[in-house]
Parts: sequence; structure tokens; C-alpha cells
Amino acid sequence: MADGDFKSYCLNPTKPKFTPPPGAVDAHCHVFGPAAKFPFAPERKYTPYDAGKEALFKLRDFLGFSRNVIVQASCHGTDNSATIDALVNSGGKARGIAVVKPTVELAEFNDMDAAGMRGVRFNFLPRLVDATPPEVHLGVAKKIAPLGWHVVVYFEAPSREKITPFLKSLPTIVVLDHMSLPDAKKGVDHPDFQAYIRLLDENRNLWVKVTGPERISAQGRPYDDFVPFAKALVERFPDRVLWGTDWPHPNMTTHMPDDGVLTDMIPRIAPTAAQQRALLVDNPARLYWER
Repeated sequence: MADGDFKSYCLNPTKPKFTPPPGAVDAHCHVFGPAAKFPFAPERKYTPYDAGKEALFKLRDFLGFSRNVIVQASCHGTDNSATIDALVNSGGKARGIAVVKPTVELAEFNDMDAAGMRGVRFNFLPRLVDATPPEVHLGVAKKIAPLGWHVVVYFEAPSREKITPFLKSLPTIVVLDHMSLPDAKKGVDHPDFQAYIRLLDENRNLWVKVTGPERISAQGRPYDDFVPFAKALVERFPDRVLWGTDWPHPNMTTHMPDDGVLTDMIPRIAPTAAQQRALLVDNPARLYWER
């Protein structure tokens, strides 16, 4: 199935059996458009379906979460209007991650901060964005550091060695998206994933999102081969992990995931109540609401 064959996210998700603890945060989701109000970027690598703030907030309540962290999607480029609109209409229940031009000035960062933005995202996936030199991203990171913001970095596992010097150079907390997309066929004991764990061991400013089973699993639903990777990170780095749905699941090419099913995976990767509270409540609150 080619990109774009899905015309919508899952409209009727399963009601999850798992009840998130009070204050739980979906710490990785997006809004798309609606395009009539918030046009997609001309330079985008894909054109998504509309998935606006009303649908996101309805899903949040249905799944039993209290808050969201909305990550600017690459299809909107550096125009953060749709994300900011969702933040300011969330009643304080959402924070955001922006994508910005390297020339952005402090005044614009201050305006975004007031709206609820708390970081910037650097994307290193060629299929989603054009290449930007790391030194350009580093310049942006230095601008946001005084605000107490952090950096979100999206790269694939084979790029780990090449990108490690850049990660170590960043002057902020760094959150790694989707566990940096490990090769699930290799397993958690493979030297590649063990090197990823060492990277996190050696750099305490690195956090990681244990997200994206539908992207990482080589077996497909019910994503059994994803679980050992996420569980290993939750056990080893309980105070530096985040979880999110990735709604509305851009660029899915094989199936559209059910967000209720994804929510029911949480006890499989964070079996104890303490792990669940850290993953869903304490860690995102510390990073996005308490500063």
C-alpha cells in the first residue's frame, strides 16, 4: 500500500481496558490542518488527511488521558500555526514542540513559549525532510537553551554512530523519537541496540520516547516484537522515558493502528504502577509543565 492510501486515522478506536493514572499525558501526537484553515507546506514530502484539534482532544478524553504534547508535523513545515492554535485552545492541557527556521528570533520564541511550546524538533529522516547541517540545528538549540526548552531528535538506528557527536554537543535535554526506530528483527540483545542503551547510559541528558510499535514491529499486530525494546528502556531509564500515541499516524503504509490497542500496550512495557506513573505522569509533567 502506498503512502496516502489511508484517508483518515482510526475513526472508531477500541475503548482500552487499561486505565491511565490521573494526570497521564499522551506525549507524542500531532494535528494536521484542517488544510482549509492551516494549509500544508508546499515543500512537504507527504500530504496527510485532516486531523484537527477537536478530534485529538476527543481521543484524549476517550482513551482516559489528561493532557497532550503536540509535536509539529513535517507536513506543516516551519509554520506552527496549527499546533499553536491547538495549544491555545486546549485550556492548558497541551504543550507543544515546534519546527523552526534557523533564522528565528528570540521574540518569536517568547511568543511560542507563551502559547505553550516547550521545545524544537530536528528531523534527520530524508524521506520526511530535506537535509539540514547539524551545525545549523546546533545554532537553534543554543537559542532555546535559556528558555528551558529541550530538543527532540528523530533519526533511524543506522544513523546512531554518525549522529552521536551532534547529540552530545546539544546544550539542552534531548528527547529521542520512537526509540530511534531500532531493527526489531535483530532483537534487544543485538550489539546495535545495546550500543543505543550505552549511549543513554553515558549521556543523562538523553531521554527517549517508547513509542511507535506500528512503525518498529517487523511482525505487525499485536506488535509482540516491539515490547522487549520498550520494556528494556522503561526498566533501565524509568525517569527518562515518555509515551505517546503518535496520533493521527502519518505515513502509515501497511495498516492504520487502533489507538485503544496502542494504549493497552502500556502495561506490557511498563508493568508496575510506579513505572506507569513515571512514564505517563511524572516524566512529562517535569519536562513540559514544571519549569
